[in-house]
Amino acid sequence: MGEIAGTTIADNAEGVDLEGPHHEGDRVRYASGTARNLEAMVQAGMNGMTMPRRYNGLNFPITPYTMCAELVAASDAGFGNIWSLQDCIETLYEFGDEDQHSRFIPRICAGETMSMDLTEPDAGSDLQSVMLKATFDEKENCWRLNGVKRFITNGDADLHLVLARSEEGTTDGRGLSMFIYDKRDGGVNVRRIENKLGIHGSPTCELVYKNAKAELCGMRKMGLIKYVMALMNGARLGIAAQSVGISQAAYNEGLAYARDREQFGKKIITLPAVADMLSLMKAKLDAGRALLYQCARYVDVYKALDDIARERKLTPEERTEQKTYAKLADSLTPLAKGMNSEYCNQNTFDALQIHGGSGFMMDYPIQRYYRDARITNIYEGTTQLQVVAAIRYVTNGSYLAQMREFEQAEVSEAVKPLQAQAKALADLFEQAVEHVKEAQSQEMQDLCARHLVEMAADVIMLHLLCYNATQQPELFEKSARVYARFVTAEVQKHHTWVMDLTAEALADYRCE
Repeated sequence: MGEIAGTTIADNAEGVDLEGPHHEGDRVRYASGTARNLEAMVQAGMNGMTMPRRYNGLNFPITPYTMCAELVAASDAGFGNIWSLQDCIETLYEFGDEDQHSRFIPRICAGETMSMDLTEPDAGSDLQSVMLKATFDEKENCWRLNGVKRFITNGDADLHLVLARSEEGTTDGRGLSMFIYDKRDGGVNVRRIENKLGIHGSPTCELVYKNAKAELCGMRKMGLIKYVMALMNGARLGIAAQSVGISQAAYNEGLAYARDREQFGKKIITLPAVADMLSLMKAKLDAGRALLYQCARYVDVYKALDDIARERKLTPEERTEQKTYAKLADSLTPLAKGMNSEYCNQNTFDALQIHGGSGFMMDYPIQRYYRDARITNIYEGTTQLQVVAAIRYVTNGSYLAQMREFEQAEVSEAVKPLQAQAKALADLFEQAVEHVKEAQSQEMQDLCARHLVEMAADVIMLHLLCYNATQQPELFEKSARVYARFVTAEVQKHHTWVMDLTAEALADYRCE
């Protein structure tokens, strides 16, 4: 994958960014470079990576697939969106029936594309407001979909997972179901392709469903409550990988430019201000990647047990392990997506700054990474929504329990001071959480949520870097020290903010 990403995809990236996809009639035609990228992936057999071999998949765990998604994004984040949407097949595999598995999964493994059609003009973050109508056609024994979907990534894909309202008269999430739409059956037209700031290679479409034939995936009424949550968790892990990939590319560009550029008679990499920026970029990159892969490993454990459960009944110990790792994965997913997308924006911003005026010119690739980065903390759930998903793990003690467990890990002598530092930061986190709980104010909790979630993420990532620095000090020890200094200041800042907040001060944050 590294070879394909570093040659074919990288070579096509600039041309794809300039050309973009084409809207021809009611369909999408990819940029010529995108078509070549897809063909290279098919020729290399890099589709259906996580699907079982009986469906012609590669049977890979999520972790190496996540690594591949990162590599692709580092060369072209827009193409990464198209290729990595094959991950939607995980939801169909988990909740579809065997007949659907046998008909659809081999097609994705052969290189066909997917999309998830969730957002509508009046239902963005608030998916329970989805109104695309699904009605059952008794005569044809199928479902029919009617309505409009908006901001659909790769919207002219071969197979679509669609969130639609199947229960007439409902207005909330309990009336929504998940459907499979096959482009071969027709009935969905591309009204327009959005003109975007970045990720130009990825067609973001407005779709019109006109009595489109579809079939139910799983059970009725479970579309949002269960299936979309699983779908979104996979997508959020994917965006975390994309964010790390873009961060890596931006760091590479900033480092290369700083090594080459001379000012005041010396290379700018020797200037403390620039060295500080590059060191922190690398520390954030290493910390974010550690969190990403920790989360991916948790996903792998519970999904492996899910697969075993398809063949036989799990033992009580296995069921406990399955639930434990599913909760751990669920707790780290919003942190991985939220923090890595924020770091991605920060790193591309700083890498462009290192380029100075040249970075503002279209001649350098850093401007493309900067534009592509901006969407990462918006789509698949904004950072604010990741905080909403994560805050319950703050209040129920899950994150603190993970920190305390990490504190017991064996680390090298060089890293022990950093581990002790992480423990002190966990104490501040615990104190801040208790302060908010004691106030017994939902308004105060909501206002403090992002501060608390970022504190949790900072400490957990520092622990993961301590582990990495113990395993491979030549790669991670420097980053661990830099990151420890950074998050100490960050956690103390958040702690001061939370502890100083009073019931009276809440009024200052009420905006009309």
